[in-house]
Amino acid sequence: MTIVQSFSKRVVLIVVFLFSFFPILAQENENSIPVAPVKIDSLYREDQFYIGITYNVLKNVPTGFSNDKFSAGFSAGFLRDMPVNKNRNLAIAPGLGLTFNNYSQNIGITNTNGTLVYTVLTDPTIYSNNKFSQLFVDVPLEFRWRGSTFENHNFFRIHGGVKLSYLLYDRSVLRSGSGDSVIVNNPDFNKLVYGAYLAAGYGGANLYIYYGLNPIFKTVQTSNAAVDIKSLNIGLIFYIL
Repeated sequence: MTIVQSFSKRVVLIVVFLFSFFPILAQENENSIPVAPVKIDSLYREDQFYIGITYNVLKNVPTGFSNDKFSAGFSAGFLRDMPVNKNRNLAIAPGLGLTFNNYSQNIGITNTNGTLVYTVLTDPTIYSNNKFSQLFVDVPLEFRWRGSTFENHNFFRIHGGVKLSYLLYDRSVLRSGSGDSVIVNNPDFNKLVYGAYLAAGYGGANLYIYYGLNPIFKTVQTSNAAVDIKSLNIGLIFYIL
């Protein structure tokens, strides 16, 4: 055996030894690196943003009143979730939001010599459109129960609460054969309204119902009855973390 062959054989043996030794070192290094445990957030909060859509009707209405067409409402806002027990499935949630309500109905509002006149339009052929819209800033306060954990985002919930709303803007429109009547910021609307609501469901979409506890209007009346209407809103509310 020549010197070159002997040297080559030694090099091959060294290479084979090193390749067999490296996996052992790598395994030891992997085993020596500590794996951080999954940390559970014990201070999680739920349902802090919301978006809602409702079908709006008016209750406690005068004789001859009717809800015309489809009246929709939209709301959105933020609620600060504040758990009150160790399991964090009971909470209160104060918040701030906006609501836009539209009501298509047959109480016509016109301005006659600076005086607002309210008339129940019993003949639908004399007008093509009659509605009023309102934009509110809301201050809700919810009392919450839920079946959630930090790892489970699909759960049953029941949220009940009260909502105080301040009227920012309103607009009434009556389109008839005798012309259009448009009234903005009607002083006869109650600036401050309040009501109770309930939301319940599973997962993202939840049923929602709100009932106004005080009238939409102040003391106004048609030719033969007081207008003491209140709002009833039924729809869906979506809670977002």
